[in-house]
Amino acid sequence: MSEQKTKTAETQKVFLLGNEALVRGALEAGVDYASAYPGTPSSEIIERLSHEAKKRGIHVEWSSNEKVACEGAGAAAVAGLGSLAAMKNAGLAVALDFLTHCSLTGLGDQGGSMVVVVCDDPDAHSSGDETDSRWQARFAYAPMLEPTNVAEAREMIRYCFDLSREYDCYVFLRSYTRLSHGSSIVELGPLPEAKKGQAHPDCSAAVNPYLGKVHHVMALERLAKIKEVFETSKFNEYFGPEDAELLVIASGNGVSCGREALEMLGLEDQVGLLKLATLWPFPTELVRARAKQAKQILVLEEVDPVVEVLVKDALNGTEAASVPVLGKESGHVPMAGEITPDRALDALGKLTGKTHQGPGEAYQAKLKQITDEMLISRGLTWCPGCPHRASFWALDKAVKAEGGEVYVTGDIGCYTLDVFPEGKCQMNMLHAMGSSIGLASGLGQMHKFGWDKPVVSICGDSTFYHAVLPGLVSAIYNQANLVHVVLDNSATAMTGFQAHAGVGYNAMGEAAPKIDVVKLCEALGVPVTVADPFDIRGATKALRGVMAEGQGVRILVLRRACELVRMKADKNKPYKVVVNQDKCKGEECGTCYSKFRCPALLKDPVTGKASIREDACPGCGACASVCPFKAIEIQEVAK
Repeated sequence: MSEQKTKTAETQKVFLLGNEALVRGALEAGVDYASAYPGTPSSEIIERLSHEAKKRGIHVEWSSNEKVACEGAGAAAVAGLGSLAAMKNAGLAVALDFLTHCSLTGLGDQGGSMVVVVCDDPDAHSSGDETDSRWQARFAYAPMLEPTNVAEAREMIRYCFDLSREYDCYVFLRSYTRLSHGSSIVELGPLPEAKKGQAHPDCSAAVNPYLGKVHHVMALERLAKIKEVFETSKFNEYFGPEDAELLVIASGNGVSCGREALEMLGLEDQVGLLKLATLWPFPTELVRARAKQAKQILVLEEVDPVVEVLVKDALNGTEAASVPVLGKESGHVPMAGEITPDRALDALGKLTGKTHQGPGEAYQAKLKQITDEMLISRGLTWCPGCPHRASFWALDKAVKAEGGEVYVTGDIGCYTLDVFPEGKCQMNMLHAMGSSIGLASGLGQMHKFGWDKPVVSICGDSTFYHAVLPGLVSAIYNQANLVHVVLDNSATAMTGFQAHAGVGYNAMGEAAPKIDVVKLCEALGVPVTVADPFDIRGATKALRGVMAEGQGVRILVLRRACELVRMKADKNKPYKVVVNQDKCKGEECGTCYSKFRCPALLKDPVTGKASIREDACPGCGACASVCPFKAIEIQEVAK
């Protein structure tokens, strides 16, 4: 976020990304402490806050994982500061152990505040699932609000800090991909004076969840008070005629899609739309009052039918109990994926008989023709020069040398791309952050049940610090037989090269202790081997060697910096890479472009021979190691 966007008068308007609007609102609220673990679509929040940290006296950190981030933010709130924790939907599952207890105890009596921003990813654009975090607010006895647009996000997060401070509890703000990564004009409010907050934890207090029944009652009483506030919240709005027989109830992205669909159908003066932004505790009286005159209710939301279920609960036993509540459970809106204007149009069309005449078939055919000509279909693959491509090539060779009888468990990172056709498809099982070692630990006990084949688990360096360490300790303690491979590329690359404990600098770019994976594993008492994945023969030999040892936990660290990290530090290419056309066998071989599949390798459409696209080639030289005819030649570049 630029200086222009932070040093502003109250009436200035700027164009902001949704996550930037959340940052701006947090700054206006006087946030003192912010922590997170990177995860799309939430990562920009801490990145943008880090730019303001020094001059505004804010502590900003990339924590080891989301639980630690929330614990740090919780401690800051108990000390009387304003704190923020941010994460994607998957990270909330990691943080819930702490959050479910924190909602019972509250934040103490020092006047602190805590906002937990959870960025969901409907349609799973950059996630392994599209889990709906709204369920967790009810589960955790914590209030949750959801902005409808970028401008409201700035205002709402400011309000969340006030709400948290007033009711002594953290507050969830649910964002989503189309909000976090959407952009809009935002009218800014004033920033408080830039000064470091003063912490004052009460050393005589005992903030803990024990006597759980008492705390449970207190949490319920707190939610009841917040519910009264939510019933008349300015963030909940009604649009349309007072006597509408069809009522649309929408939240989040569903509001914009619903209003657009009503306008396209010409129904904005006939159909009512109730925008719900205070999701939990649910404003039942507001919903009941608006439902009285309706003959049908349509709910537009994403992802799960959360509001739909709550509306049905709210109307149950009232005079509006017989009003049909339609949406996902009735099949009017798809159960999975994002809500879109087209989906809203389709649902409204089913109920009103109205249709929208979109572009004709000729237009659609022409559009397809143009896009097919302009857009090239590309598979999911690693960047040119990515060390993971070489690592999985070595793994593939090692597995084949073992007759294919190796079970490989994977983890979450750029290396996850191995599961797609452009990878080597070596991973047999892949789930959550840190699951690689946990799954392998279980498989590493299967020799007791008649299955005794090599087990290999794979993670990246950032994931290692996030969630692998506990599983590694457990595997060592329980004497599982496995090889754990750490792909150490010195980056949290998949989400944008954020700092982690192994890179030697922090979220603000300052020097920080560098925790070395190798030394850490050696301290756990297990054998550690280090190899360079660009030395493919050496890496393959190292992997076969640690597999051959057969007993206990063994660690192989394949260490090579991400090519994008290297290029940032050194603009020069290490090698000039060329294909000797006399040696290249073309389609008779095709190993480089059809199997190794670096995007910088091209196939001549006439001769079938390979060539190097110089503007894409990083000059790593890894492809030279895989050519069986030595046709790819490398020349050192003078510095």
